[in-house]
Parts: sequence; structure tokens; C-alpha cells
Amino acid sequence: MGYALEAVVAAEPLLRAATADLPDAHVVPLAQGLALLPMTDDLHDAVMDGTPAHPGFRKLPGGFHHTLATWSATGPVAYVEADIWGGTGDQSVAVWTRGALTLGPLTAPTGSPISLALRHLGAHADGHHDEFDALGLGRHRRTEAWLKDA
Repeated sequence: MGYALEAVVAAEPLLRAATADLPDAHVVPLAQGLALLPMTDDLHDAVMDGTPAHPGFRKLPGGFHHTLATWSATGPVAYVEADIWGGTGDQSVAVWTRGALTLGPLTAPTGSPISLALRHLGAHADGHHDEFDALGLGRHRRTEAWLKDA
């Protein structure tokens, strides 16, 4: 069974405030005070500005990186993607802090760029395999499945 995730991750209060006027945004609480904003097709269409998708990502809407940079004025914001099937695949991440890109875009077929991005947000493994596991990001296999937890 495959795993796919396209989402914004940041502190829960930051995401709730930033998305208050986005009816297609669904903030899902995670552990350690963080939250996930699934990049569903509806949200993607609502926030894209008509420019091409951001290089290195499958689903980061064109121009949305400017929005993420703005959101990061009050705390770090990560955009993460994973596409894994049969143990192989890749992860792509970018992190913005205080309005600037501070990590990435980074894509890797091995290792855990997502855990690296989560560390930039202040997450820690706390006895789990890694930050990805500590936040429970393996709970759902598809981006849209996170909506039931919002």
C-alpha cells in the first residue's frame, strides 16, 4: 500500500489564524502543538495564483510559497510532500521562517527530509523512531484522509 502526503505543517494557532478566511482549509491538530493543513484539491485550487507549480513539488500551488513566507512571520512554516510505494519514493520539503526560506526546497529518495523540516518547527522524536513518527504522520495513507480528523 502506498503513502502520499501533501500538506503545510506549523504551530496550530498559527495555522488556525492564517486560514481563518479560507473555507477550503481544514486544520488538523498533531502532537507537540503542531498542526497539519492538508493540501487537498479544493484548497489547491483556492490558493493557486495561476503561475506554474513550484519546482520540486507535485502539489505546491504556484505562488503559494509567497503566502507561506508571509505566514512564517509569526513562526516557522513547512510545506511537505511524500510519495512512497513499496518502500521506495521520495520526500520534498521547504521551511520558511520570519518571511524567508530557511530550508530547501529539499528532495530526497532516502532519509527523512520531513523529519528534518519538523525539527525546524521545534518537533522532537521523544522516544519515537523520528519526528515523523512522533507526530503521527503515518496515521493516514492519503492526504484527503486527514480531513476526517479536522
